[in-house]
Amino acid sequence: MTSSHHKRPTRIWALGDPHLSFGVPHKQMDVFGPQWKDHAAQIASHWKHLVHPEDLVLVPGDISWALKLEQAVPDLQWLHELPGTKVLIQGNHDYWWGSLKKIAAVLPPSIHLIQNNAFNWRDVTIGGARLWDTPEYSFGSYIEFRENPQAKEKDAEEIVQEELSQKIFERELQRLRMSLKELNPEAKVRIAMTHYPPISADLKPSRAAQILEEHKIQICVFGHLHNIRENCSLFGERNGVRYVLTACDYLRFQPIAII
Repeated sequence: MTSSHHKRPTRIWALGDPHLSFGVPHKQMDVFGPQWKDHAAQIASHWKHLVHPEDLVLVPGDISWALKLEQAVPDLQWLHELPGTKVLIQGNHDYWWGSLKKIAAVLPPSIHLIQNNAFNWRDVTIGGARLWDTPEYSFGSYIEFRENPQAKEKDAEEIVQEELSQKIFERELQRLRMSLKELNPEAKVRIAMTHYPPISADLKPSRAAQILEEHKIQICVFGHLHNIRENCSLFGERNGVRYVLTACDYLRFQPIAII
């Protein structure tokens, strides 16, 4: 009798932007298009089919629509119950993400967070930062624009945030450096997670990419971009770094194996 548990090498997967809303059920994603209908069920089905308990899954931001930590707990618990060890970074919509100490009090054991630190797993070391918008590049031409019917007029705070965008980006570059300095020098594989893309779709030099190269990153996973037009060729490899877009709608809600 053959065992159904034949050993296969452990894998590393990535799937960004799950935009979960179990704690805030009025925040449905299907306002962004029919592909988002029951997207959490789609994610769970693919994830359980592909990911083994001994695997690692990278989730680069926009985890939950929750505004407060207690509202995010059902989403974190849902992720925890899926197979594998998970590593998360903050996305621009993760308003629930406050101090690591507070999150640690409710964080399920299979989930780990990266913020100004690194996570080591077997012979892999992982760092990263959220990043932010930068005038260095834009993705407008790759995106099928859809109006969010739930979007409100911009409030004063958002306008101020736009003015602060450059400062936020500078601070995020510092956080990226801080995290990548913590990487384990002995590790065979060096991975970075960012939420915003660190480079243009056609891989022109950028400030974030330069930092990744300086720290000898081999793979960078990120999300943030939604409604990418069909048959667009985006990202790839530049100066030894492989750039992988992992927004879940782009991947049709299926984790992608990066190793």
